Amino acid sequence: MMTTPVVIVLNGVIVAVTDDRPRILTVKHPDDSLRVPEGTDFGNGAALDALPFGPLDPAADRTLELGLNGWVQEQTGIELGYVEQLYSFGDRNREPGVRQGGPRVISIAYLALVREEQLSVRGEANWRDWYEYFPWEDWLWRRPSMIDEQIAPALARWAQAATDTSLRSRRQERIEIAFGLEGAPWDQERVLERYELLYEAGLVAEQALDTIVARRERQESQKSSQGSFRQTKSSLLGRPMALDHRRILATALGRLRGKIKYRPVVFELLSPTFTLLQLQRVVEALAGVRLHKQNFRRLVEKGGLVEGTGQLDPKTGGRPAELFCFRREVLRERPAPGIGLPGALTK
Repeated sequence: MMTTPVVIVLNGVIVAVTDDRPRILTVKHPDDSLRVPEGTDFGNGAALDALPFGPLDPAADRTLELGLNGWVQEQTGIELGYVEQLYSFGDRNREPGVRQGGPRVISIAYLALVREEQLSVRGEANWRDWYEYFPWEDWLWRRPSMIDEQIAPALARWAQAATDTSLRSRRQERIEIAFGLEGAPWDQERVLERYELLYEAGLVAEQALDTIVARRERQESQKSSQGSFRQTKSSLLGRPMALDHRRILATALGRLRGKIKYRPVVFELLSPTFTLLQLQRVVEALAGVRLHKQNFRRLVEKGGLVEGTGQLDPKTGGRPAELFCFRREVLRERPAPGIGLPGALTK
């Protein structure tokens, strides 16, 4: 029996918060077969954004983290600090070369938190706003109008296209829970579920690219109970990424939004000293929602997460604000010293 070779690739989701916006470090994917689908608004034929990545060298890389650091430094010039393993992605046809007999590619993704810095590698590496890829996740000022004007109607049509009654009902339930419709609350952590729904409904460019690459294979395996449904190319949402990198990014955003509630990871994105307003703005940038100022400060101070330095920040407008620092003793005092999202304003 023939065996399929396997290649292990390391991916880095590298996050910073700059000027109150969450930022992602991206590179351009070198594979010429992975280009922006024609008919989209992102530049026909342009190379797609990718997360920094590279294959594991079993002989040279003593640990996976060292291998990841090597690829990130080569492609972006950034040296990583806080890193944690995110998830492994190994669907059989996630790389187009597999269909032509190439090796199966398993990606081990890592989440890294840094402070944005100037890139020493010119050209293919760039910092980008996280919400370019997920504009429906940005509730910082209000509920995104695209949810009611574009997403909800398109997903409703997709649900109704199912010829099987039970499938139609399941689709509708998933839509309402994921996007906070029909009385369901908006859950900031359901980022991956929302992206998966948009992918299934053909509302993201990655699905269009996948359809082009594997049209014959997908047509042969398609079941009639799924119903016939096709979106127009002009309806594709968010900035596309190569392969399944936007799925990896969605996984990271959901993980990070959950983690800030029970781990003090947000301080990895701040300078050693900061004002309480700067701390709040970083949390809001990641969560995608505005927080009630007094409730936030009360929770942070009550939780013993920070301590005053006795110094003032001269750069704040008006009355100078006190500078604080992370109180590391809290790590010994309780098992889940997170910040939470007090008084999230999601109207």
